[in-house]
Order: sequence, then structure tokens, then C-alpha cells
Amino acid sequence: MKPLKKIPETDAIFEQVASANKAADTDSKVLRLSIDSKAKVKIGNLSRKGKARGLEAQQADDHDDHWDAVLVPFGILDVLNAQLWIYFGQSAETSDFIVDCLEAWWQAHQDDYLGIETLAIDLDGGAAVRSNRTQFIKRLAQFCQTTGLKVQLIYYPPYHSKYNPIERCWAALENYWNGTILNTIEDALQWAASMTWHGFEPLVHLVEGIYPKKVKVSKDELEPYQQQWQRSEQLPKWDITVVPL
Repeated sequence: MKPLKKIPETDAIFEQVASANKAADTDSKVLRLSIDSKAKVKIGNLSRKGKARGLEAQQADDHDDHWDAVLVPFGILDVLNAQLWIYFGQSAETSDFIVDCLEAWWQAHQDDYLGIETLAIDLDGGAAVRSNRTQFIKRLAQFCQTTGLKVQLIYYPPYHSKYNPIERCWAALENYWNGTILNTIEDALQWAASMTWHGFEPLVHLVEGIYPKKVKVSKDELEPYQQQWQRSEQLPKWDITVVPL
């Protein structure tokens, strides 16, 4: 295995991740989540190169240049309680899609987390959630303003996203439906909903709507939202707290 790439800040980022996660896990007013998207899933009579469970082999098309739909999986993991939510989009992984999922999740489950004042979120620097993505800055600031929550963004170092806890959930899902032909969207949702993670089945949702790519916010419009993003002096790209005003 080739050694992972490193940047000058890699070791400092890992130290910050460990410190922030420990602090979150010992604070009753903080809920630690892990979020990330999985590779898009093509829906159709396509081979997925795994071993299917059954007496007879499933017959898939011998080519994959056509599919009926594409799903964009996005996951939210309650790290300490091992509860997993999976949202399947039908468009693209964008800042709007991700924050819409986060908003829907909080609206549905906030009563399960009474007393929580801060969400500490483990994540990597994917394109839709980079700390300089203008639409992500705007939407997350609006989320904090609407909910009254603080959000601490705990980024893993570049090239080290595999350490984000939710990556293990994606590995479990891939192993579970390995070899299965996902002919329909409903098939994919049912398979995802019937896997288990630490003894719990995930809660699965289908997200409607189309999400345009490359949405940007002008400098003037972004300025008030930037004020809500409190960046650390040592790691301004990887250690950020977003606050309501």
C-alpha cells in the first residue's frame, strides 16, 4: 500500500480532530455527528461485481452504458449512539442538497436531542462542503440562525477521509448489498434500510428535487454570513465554529 499523501498541516489537523472529538463526547450539550456522501449508485439491471446470496446466479446486462436512474447517498451518523440516517438524492451532491438533508434530519429528530446546543460534525473536505465553498458557508450559517444551534466543523486532513467514522458505514452497506442487482430505486432503498450498523437498522429517506451545480454567492451577499464562521487562527480551513447571530 502506498503511503498516504500529507500536507504540512496534517499532523496538527489530526491533533485537533482528536481533541475536538474528545471534548464533544464528554459534553452533554454537544452532539457529535459524522457526515459524508457515498459514490453515486446506478440503478438498473447492472452487475455490481459481488457475490449474490442465492441458489441461482442473477443475470445482469453485459454492459453498463445505460441505467434507469442514479442515486446520491448522503449519510448522517450519530457517532456515540451508532444511529445512522441515509438520504438518497436523485440529482447531484451539492451544498444545498447536504444542508437540506441536515435541516430535514434536525427537524425530524430534534426532540430526541433535548438540551443539545452544538453539533460537532466530523467531515472531510469534499467539494460540496469545503470551508471556502460560498454556498455551503451561506446555507450552514442560515441553518444555525434558524435552529439556534452552533455547528463545529471538524475536518479530517486531505487524503485521509477514510478515518471519518461514517466511512465504516459505507463499507458495511457495500458489503451488505454486494452482488445485488439494484433494478429499481425502491430496491436500493429497501436494501439500505435492512442492513445493520452496530445492531441498528438505518433510517432511509428519498430526497425529491433537482439540485443545480456550481451555485455561487457574491462577495457582498456572503459578507454577513462570513461573520458567523469563526475560524481558528492555527487551522482556519479545518477548525471552524459556525454560530447563530
